[in-house]
Amino acid sequence: MRKTIKLSLIAASVLALTACNQEAKKEQQVEVKLETEAQQQAYGIGASVGNFLNQDLADKKALGVELDEALLKRGFEDALAGNAKLDDEKIREVLTALDQSIRTKQQEKAKVEAEKSKAEGEKFLAENAKKEGVTVTESGLQYEVITEGEGEKPVATDVVKVHYKGTLLDGTEFDSSYSRNEPTTFPLNRVIPGWTEGLQLMPVGSKYKFTIPSELAYGERDLGKIPANSTLVFEVELLEIQSDDKAVPAE
Repeated sequence: MRKTIKLSLIAASVLALTACNQEAKKEQQVEVKLETEAQQQAYGIGASVGNFLNQDLADKKALGVELDEALLKRGFEDALAGNAKLDDEKIREVLTALDQSIRTKQQEKAKVEAEKSKAEGEKFLAENAKKEGVTVTESGLQYEVITEGEGEKPVATDVVKVHYKGTLLDGTEFDSSYSRNEPTTFPLNRVIPGWTEGLQLMPVGSKYKFTIPSELAYGERDLGKIPANSTLVFEVELLEIQSDDKAVPAE
């Protein structure tokens, strides 16, 4: 059974149970006791489902899908009474259609957001290129020298050890070796093109700030923390060039 079908049935169940208990609660306020493990487990299941349901309904609403709660409750009650007005085949059909509709809306929303992100990145890059100290390479990579080291520069086939922090244009941090308090080692030809190009400009001991256009980063891929078509900003310290047996797999 598709995920949406399962979620819809859970939603209907919870809403119906809520409706059935409303009259009883008006007459007598039920005291919630969480003294025993069994009580906590029962309450925990209900709270977990409630939290999940709230988020699921909110996600659907954000996509323009608002479910009629009265019909959700009625469908549950009719099924319990053995008087459902839709048979199992029809229920699967309509909920599968709902699932497909939601996925279509998600794809449309993702496309709009990706286009917006692309436009915002291009605007930012155009303005950033005018700032003093910013150099733009032929590929479109932008960099600023924070500290210039005196060591050797790596080549694309080298393995490098770095400290770095990566942020979106709004300053949201999505990754940082500083936060982990541990530098990262990787083959320079196994990372995003902006890094492969940019780090070859850096002598060991340097710290640079890179502004990387989306096409030199993750492009149209949506990685969750990094939306599709994101222009990325990195501060990178090149600590050393190492032998390849010390490298860890790059993302």
